[in-house]
This record gives sequence, structure tokens and C-alpha cells, in this order.
Amino acid sequence: MSNELVLYCRGGFESDCAAEIQHRAAELEIFGFAKAKADSGYVVFQCYQEGEAHKLYQLLDLRELVFTRHWFVALAELQLDADDRIKDIIASGSELPRCGSLRLEYPDTNDGKALSSFCKKFQRPLAKALQKQGWLTEKERPNLPILQLFFTDGTHGWIGVAEPANASPWHNGILRLRFPSQAPSRSTLKLDEAFLVLLNEQEQQDYIENGQHAVDLGACPGGWTYQLVRRNMFVASVDNGPMAESLMETGQVRHYREDGFKFRPERNNISWLVCDMVEKPARVTELMLRWLTEGWCKYAMFNLKLPMKKRFAEVEQDLQRLKEGLSELGDDFEVRAKQLYHDREEITVFARLGRHQRH
Repeated sequence: MSNELVLYCRGGFESDCAAEIQHRAAELEIFGFAKAKADSGYVVFQCYQEGEAHKLYQLLDLRELVFTRHWFVALAELQLDADDRIKDIIASGSELPRCGSLRLEYPDTNDGKALSSFCKKFQRPLAKALQKQGWLTEKERPNLPILQLFFTDGTHGWIGVAEPANASPWHNGILRLRFPSQAPSRSTLKLDEAFLVLLNEQEQQDYIENGQHAVDLGACPGGWTYQLVRRNMFVASVDNGPMAESLMETGQVRHYREDGFKFRPERNNISWLVCDMVEKPARVTELMLRWLTEGWCKYAMFNLKLPMKKRFAEVEQDLQRLKEGLSELGDDFEVRAKQLYHDREEITVFARLGRHQRH
């Protein structure tokens, strides 16, 4: 039996994904080593003690992992005969629990994407064979484990299981969004994805309401402002550059030609602060912390642009600073972060501080 976790990540960030899972595991006194190949789009974490991969998966929440899009417990590494893959998969799956759905996935790389049509064709006959074995229900059962196959090529990969409550709901861990033609820049997709990934459905209902006031620092030309307007907010867009006329015509946007670091809000009922400024991550972190602790906003969604090296160390330092600063006002706060599909050399952070604790 395998004692490994397979973690999906953005190509080029394998070392950061590996450093993070090793660090998080060690915090839980679970030890092992990460196998990470540059630009492969995934990491394998091998635990030293038998059964600890499953234990780590139970103890650690996917939402706590910044660089991991999706993950599962690997039960066996696959080396398949191209002429009879199903036979080999069944032979390797003797320890599978009864599962309620089947996912065939691959790395988010050019080589991985070439497996897309193979996976689509293979899904149906494999599902029938697994149902015959009693390992997969005939109708999808979202309350049961996910039977997971991850292919690195047509004959190699891993078979394992994921728990629906601790897995990405999206194929390959990627939420694909359509670019809205009315938006003034493609960066709009970052904030749209952030609302959908970093907030669960209940939080989206609780934290996003019609008629809220928001501030967008570093707004031009208005990609992030567009998402706030779309959610029926009134927005103070702060940037020395020009805003898209289409946004100004909505009547929901007021443009302040100012430096985002110097801007101070004129009203005391701001719900959302968003920020996608190109600046050192530590400086942006301090700015977001000030807005939250001064009571200038209730929620913040912002990007941290990462350095070329030691990216996990930078992320850990900035998020720790944010948590420590918020904790000085009590324990009712949240900080979560993720490298989203539409992010590049950056991560997106959501932070909230309980209202009753602010000045």
C-alpha cells in the first residue's frame, strides 16, 4: 500500500508546494519527504510511518494550503499495460473503499493537457469495470469518497481517494471562468475566482450584499472594480491612471486619482477593500493590516506579488505577520490564501476581522 499524497500545483511552483506540505506536516508531527520535479505541475509527499498519509489528509484542510489546488491519498502507483489498463487498475485497487464518483485527472502542463481526450474516452469503460467490482456506485454519491486517478502519461500515475469535504470540487483543481467582454482587463478573473474559491457558498451570501461600499486600491483600468460593480457595490477606485469609461458610466464608481498607499477613506461603512498593486508583499501586508485594524473595512481581498526565490518563506512570513497583527484585537479573525488559477507570480489573500473587536 502506498503511503503518499499527490498534490496538484501550478507549473513552476513545485518547490513551493513541496516546502509547504513538508512544513505543515512537520507542524502536525508527521514526517516524510516531498518528491518534486520542476515544471511537472504536481508534488508527491511520501510519509515515513505507515498510514500517516491518510492521517495527514484528515488533519490538514485543503483551504490551509496556499500552493496546492487539489490533493488525494495515493493507494498505489500505477504502471499500466497500454493494451489492458483496466486489468492493471483493478489489480492495484484492492484496498479501495466504496466510492461515489470517479475523477480522471492530469497535470496542468502542456504534456498533461495532451491526456485530456484519453481521459474522457477512458472514463466510461473504467467506470463500468469499477462498478462491476463494487468499488464505484452506479449513480454519483457526493457523500462518499472520490475515486481518483491521476495520469502523468498514458500508462503511469497514481490511484487513490479524496474526501469531498477536503478536495477541490473542480476538475484538476481548476475553476475555469469565462472572460466577460465588458471587463476592461483580464485581471478581472483573479477577483472573480477569489470570491468563488476563498469564500464558501455561505460566506459569499453572508459577506457580499447589494449596495455595499468598497474600495479598490490600484484600480486602473478597472478589472477588479468591474467585479465589485457586478456584485452591486458602490466603489471608490483609487489610482493615478485612467479608469474605463464604461465603469464610470454605471454611476457606482468614484475615481480618486491618488496613491493607494496614501489614500484614506472618507466614509466609515466600507465593507470590502480589494488591492492588486504591484509592490513588495510585506508592504502590501502592512497596508491591509492597517485598514483592518483601524476599522476602515470589514473584509479584504488582495494579491501579494512574490519574489523569484524563497516564495514559500515570503508567503509564510507575510501571512504570519497578518495573523499576529489581527490577533492583537482578539481571536475572531480569518486569514486564508491561495495561488489561484488566474494568478501568476502571486497569491491571493482573504482576511476578515470580527467587527466588535475593531476600534
